[in-house]
Formats: sequence, structure tokens, C-alpha cells
Amino acid sequence: MKHKVLKVHPTDNVIVALSNLSKGETISFEGSEYVLQEDIPAKHKFFIEDLSAGGEVTMYGVLVGKAQLPITKGSRMTTENIKHAAEKYAYRKTDFHWQAPDISKFKDKTFNGYHRNDGRVGTANYWLFIPTVFCENRNLDVIREAMHNELGYAVTDKYKQYTHQLVNAYKSGEGFETIDLSPSANIQNRPFKNVDGIKFLNHQGGCGGIRQDAAVLSKLLAAYADHPNVGGVTVLSLGCQNLQVQDFKDDLKKQNPNFDKPIFIFEQQQSQSEEQLITEAIKQTFKGLIEINKLERQPASLDKLCIGVKCGGSDGFSGISANPSVGYCSDLVVALGGKILLAEFPELCGVEQELIDRTVEESAAKKFIQLMGRYDEMVTNAGSSFSMNPSPGNIKDGLITDAIKSAGAAKKGGTSPVVDVLDYTETATKAGLNLVCTPGNDVEATTGKAASGATLILFTTGLGTPTGNPVCPTIKVSTNSNLTKRMNDIIDIDCGPVIEGDKTIEQMGEAILEYCIKAASGEVIPKAVQLNQDDFIPWKRGVSL
Repeated sequence: MKHKVLKVHPTDNVIVALSNLSKGETISFEGSEYVLQEDIPAKHKFFIEDLSAGGEVTMYGVLVGKAQLPITKGSRMTTENIKHAAEKYAYRKTDFHWQAPDISKFKDKTFNGYHRNDGRVGTANYWLFIPTVFCENRNLDVIREAMHNELGYAVTDKYKQYTHQLVNAYKSGEGFETIDLSPSANIQNRPFKNVDGIKFLNHQGGCGGIRQDAAVLSKLLAAYADHPNVGGVTVLSLGCQNLQVQDFKDDLKKQNPNFDKPIFIFEQQQSQSEEQLITEAIKQTFKGLIEINKLERQPASLDKLCIGVKCGGSDGFSGISANPSVGYCSDLVVALGGKILLAEFPELCGVEQELIDRTVEESAAKKFIQLMGRYDEMVTNAGSSFSMNPSPGNIKDGLITDAIKSAGAAKKGGTSPVVDVLDYTETATKAGLNLVCTPGNDVEATTGKAASGATLILFTTGLGTPTGNPVCPTIKVSTNSNLTKRMNDIIDIDCGPVIEGDKTIEQMGEAILEYCIKAASGEVIPKAVQLNQDDFIPWKRGVSL
């Protein structure tokens, strides 16, 4: 490791420990010396000046907290000595100029994707099963069990075989120690070479609750049906639920008046039996798979990429290694004419003004202010606040306030202008950086990004998060090499070299984009896809941080 500490921004009055530091140790940095008053674990921060109670704490160049008691220089930042604080924000006309990165390495590159008739290009070709109500989840599970296993999309075969061996060992009185996992199903044995998977959107909505929940769910499901990574759709309905099939069809038409993918709709209360419903759904879907299997990957320019950026299981290195590296990748994609989706509105608390100042159109800036204000008011009325967003895991690994977490989280979006602000389920139509209103909750956020059109998701994590999405390949980016080694089965990209000083943010960002091009072409399969991490949670627009 080339350096022990890092000062993120010149105006900061805290410094980040890149490795474990000991009480009494003297840290020399930029011509000054600091005697540590206590142990400073890696990822945590110490103060470089004395603060009185009420003194402002600055990191990433913004206000992130206020001292709750007198703090001595060299002391560790904790939840006891500072509390969350953030600057107020408002629209103000600015003359924002962006210095785009050098894209000469990428301007002539392409990826091999699935071209849709509306001009969009998918990074995968999935068949999608949609239930209009939770009552159909069980039928979806039965169909999944049948089709996944027979068509080569299941990843549970090795665990079934493992359990089978355990049963045999138990019956024969043998030991369990020599039993190993068998390999997963070989994708080469799949009959449909151009179908990347069959996906199922099990959910708990569609009936009960309030009618507005069903209306939002309908828009969400329509957005997924119209997703460029989806080749065809099977819909299962009970019949009596709040979310009626006609509502879904109406929303699908609004989503895309020229929707032309194969779609099959089955209503159980109009069927002769459960057996008839399931066998007919399987048969028609099989015919649909034959059709979408005829589509082959073809070259597409990088402006067809639409990448969602997300962080989860964040740590004190997230805003220093992985998020800025993804941010540089984001800037490259924007400079190439593609789309970037930055969401998680509770994790933009404290950096609102910077984003507002970067927003191209006044109407979009004011929409962002309105959405943030409405969200904050909803949370406050429930007796909570954005300041309660950091999880125990976040805090343990150095993210002491929501403003610190947010300032680091926003780095994923890069530095480009904000071209549009989207409410939940709205589709991104403008090239550039788009802000999407979602909770910070990992799955609710990734669910929302896919609905807005993300065809890949870059998901940074410092603690390890086994999250994916049914229709949007999710690429896990680690903040540190220890995590990559420990959870290699879920991590795709290691940003630890940035912490070690072996790679720059720019070099890491370019490497991330290279991986995205390969993933978009089907040349590499992200770990979340390999493991069928198909997480899907609709947001009911209630309080969720």
C-alpha cells in the first residue's frame, strides 16, 4: 500500500484511514502531523482539527455532520461525537461546464446485442413470466420448476444432487465429509441458444392494499414487459384481483404503442383446471421460445448502452474506490452517447445542490426538488428521517452519517450534466445522466432502475450483497480486495487496486467499461446471473430508506 491515509477533498476536515492505524501513531500528511488519540480502523476517519460542539464536519467537500461535543484533533469519527447534517438546497441558475473524458479508446467499439424493432438494443434475450396478482405465484413456481430444469436454466441441480448424496450417505451410515457439489447445468445443453433465460416476477401485490398500489404495480409490470432485454411475455391472472388484465394491457400500450413481442395471457378463473392452465401456459411459452430464439446478437454502438448504477452493503471505501471508478465509467458512457441511471433518492441527501446545479433544464431541476421534498416529508411524517438511512453494517465500516454515505454514493453517477429526472417507473429517453426516484433499498432500487430501461446494472459493494435482477444483468463491483477474495463467487470486478495505489480511478473506470461491453455481448456472464439472483420487489411508494 503506497499511502496509509487519504484526504478526499481539499476542504475536508477529516482524513480516511486506508489501513488500521494505532493510538499514539503520528500521521504525516501534506506537511502537517497528527497524533492519533485512539485506534482508527481502516475505512474510518479521524479529525484534523479541534472542533467545538456544533462545529461543522466536512467530507467530499460538503457538510456531512455537526459535532455533538468538543472533539480533539486526531480523534476517530463516531456516531457519538457527530450527527448527520446537510446543507439546504434550492434551484439557482448556474453556468455548468463539463469536461468530458477522453473516449478515443472506445469510440469505435461495439457490443453484440439483441436489436428490437423500436431501435433499442438488449444485452440479453429473456422470456418473462408475469403474475398480475400474488395468488398466481404458486403456479409460477410450478412452471419454473418444470421449464428451468428441462431447458437448462436451473442452477439448483447441484444442490439437489448434493442433498441426494446426503440422503444416501445417511441411509447407508456413511460419513458426509467426502461429499462434494456437482457442477451446475451446462449452458451448452440448452435447446434455445439465443434465449438467455426464463424469468419470473413473483411479487406480493395486485390485490389487497390500496388501489394506487395496484396501479403503480401495473405500470411497473408493463415496463418490464417492454424492457429491451425481454423477448416475450407470459401473463398469469387469477381474474378477480385489483390489477385487472385490461389495466395491464392499457399501461403496456401507453408504455409502447407499437409493442410487438409475443405475449400470452391466461386467466385461471376462466380455465378448466389448474392442470389445463399450466400445461397450456407451458406449451404456448415453448412456441414463443422457438420464435425469440431466431433472434441473434448483432453489433451495436456503445450509445445503445443504458447502465444503472447502484451501491449496497456499502463501506468506508465505497466512495473512494468502487463508486468513483464506476463514476468514471459513467462519464465514459455519457460521452459516448449512452444513458446512465442514478437512483436511491434517500442516498442523495446532502449532495442535492450539486446535482441541481448540474441539471440542464430548470423544469427537471424543480422536479428533482419536488420529488426529494415529497419523499423527505413522507419519511418525516412516519417519524423517521433520511439521517436513519445508514445500516448497522454501514456504520460499522465507517459510514457514520447519511450525508457521508450519500456523498460517496453519488460518485457512481460521475460528473456529467443531469439531463432528466424520472419518477418511479418512468422510462429514460434522453442520452446522458438520468436521476431516477427509488428507495435506497437494494432490491427496490434495482427493480426501479430496470423499469426505467437499464440493460446492465453496476452494483458496488464493500460488505458483499447477493442481489441481482430478473431482466437486467447485474455486475458486482467490490470496493476492496479482501472482499473479492472472501466472496469471489458473487464479485465480478475488484476495485481494491485503487486503495492499494496500483490503479487510478480512470484506469479502473476504463476496465469496468471493458467488462460491461463483454457482459452486454454475452461474452462473460456476471456472477449474479450465473446464480439466478433474480430479485424483484415493487415499491409501494411507502416509507422505505
